[in-house]
Amino acid sequence: MDVRLTTEQQQLRDAAAKLADDLGPGSVADLEDSGRIARLDKQIGITGWRSLRSDEASGVEVAIIAEEFGRGLVDAPFLGPVLADDLARHLDGVDADGTTVAFAGLAVDARGSARALSLDGTAVLAADLAGDAETADLTRTRATLGTAATVGSVSAEAAQRWAALALVGTAADLVGVSRGALNLAVEYAKIREQYGNTIGSYQAVAHLLAESLTLTEGSVSILRHAAWAVDELPAAEAIRAARVAKLYCARTARTVCETSIQVHGGIGNTWECLAHVYLRRALTSTELWPVKWEDIDLGLS
Repeated sequence: MDVRLTTEQQQLRDAAAKLADDLGPGSVADLEDSGRIARLDKQIGITGWRSLRSDEASGVEVAIIAEEFGRGLVDAPFLGPVLADDLARHLDGVDADGTTVAFAGLAVDARGSARALSLDGTAVLAADLAGDAETADLTRTRATLGTAATVGSVSAEAAQRWAALALVGTAADLVGVSRGALNLAVEYAKIREQYGNTIGSYQAVAHLLAESLTLTEGSVSILRHAAWAVDELPAAEAIRAARVAKLYCARTARTVCETSIQVHGGIGNTWECLAHVYLRRALTSTELWPVKWEDIDLGLS
């Protein structure tokens, strides 16, 4: 594989990064800004990114946007609608508009959706959203479901590739969260002074940040391979690569987010600091299509 992004993919990354920087929440207070959220929803709707798979976009391109949205804590539905779109494109007469996906009996990325699709083996189920559900994530909503009904089925290979895409999408979000939490800590270490020097000048802090950077860069590499594998490798190998990526990226994100809180010191444990918002998102993405060591058949222990 060629890990380098194409010119078009670089442009897609730049566009997603700009949207996240311009309209993502810059503070905890911004999470309650309905005007900003409305502009964000409108802009994402204009891009058409929620129907990427119907437009024959690759797993790499889905991961690129998911990563940038995780970095910017973008609080608008993306991954849920993309996964619903990927399921619906295999079915006749099923429209993915206003649809998200469900996992473990709850709709994810549920804001603005009326129903959710889910995969049971190779059968595709649909259920209307019944009401909001509790979640620790301050940037994405969940919802309870009504009675589910079968609306079609997909091939075994399509089901595996969809599962690989779900794992890659959440892994990409985790990579973005790691980058965002690390950036937050680095910027704070540059301005916070202690004993007459910025705290970033002290080895104890610098080593924590350097370790976080190393873990994050490793996550980027393993994610790139898994995202490429979604469409390019046999389905079983794509699943394996996605599981490895999800496990590695989840562990990295938790470590980096906790390090960010530690670098911030006392303020890192306050509601006003964005560090806990990154950690909440990391923990939620980890819980979606979770992976354990036993699920990886590569002799790892």
